[in-house]
Amino acid sequence: MIQTFAFYLFALIVVASGTLTIMARNPVHSVLWLILAFFNAAGLMVLVGAEFIAMLLIVVYVGAVAVLFLFVVMMLDIDFAEMRAGFINNFPLGILVALVLLAELVLGIGAYRAGALELGVPDGTAAAVVGESNITNIGILLYSKYLFLFEAAGLVLLVAMIGAIVLTHRERPEGHRGHQNISRQNRRRPQDATEMKNPEVGKGVEL
Repeated sequence: MIQTFAFYLFALIVVASGTLTIMARNPVHSVLWLILAFFNAAGLMVLVGAEFIAMLLIVVYVGAVAVLFLFVVMMLDIDFAEMRAGFINNFPLGILVALVLLAELVLGIGAYRAGALELGVPDGTAAAVVGESNITNIGILLYSKYLFLFEAAGLVLLVAMIGAIVLTHRERPEGHRGHQNISRQNRRRPQDATEMKNPEVGKGVEL
């Protein structure tokens, strides 16, 4: 009974928060509603026994992606009037894209029911280890059968991170405010770092 009640509660909050994410006028409020949707989706994953997926939703999507969105939205100077005007201008294109996606979904479901699509059948090589948790079984698969694919994914992420650093790094001139000379900072002596001033009464300090 409690599982059924929790399922409908989480599902209702997910649908409501997802709708408010789209309908909210303030981008900050949209991100907050999105975070609420992720939390309740994680609750649904816990109910079906997929605690690893629930942890990923909290750690990756809430802890990284949604918080990043929130910081970006809060730091940017957004013109809400211009944003609403752009939404209205792109509304027909959005409707067209939604109709195309809906048509693809309907065609895919129809092809599956007609027997034109055959889903893969498990061969038993990735069978779960009896008596172990989902996280343990996922770890066994990742570090055994899918080890090279897992390492390749990590390599792709590493290359993407290096590429982002290279693209955003800009050489600054010597006298620029944001320029740092590491070797000069390491050679600096304590007596060069501070300068004691003894101003007279009623007089300021020359900088």
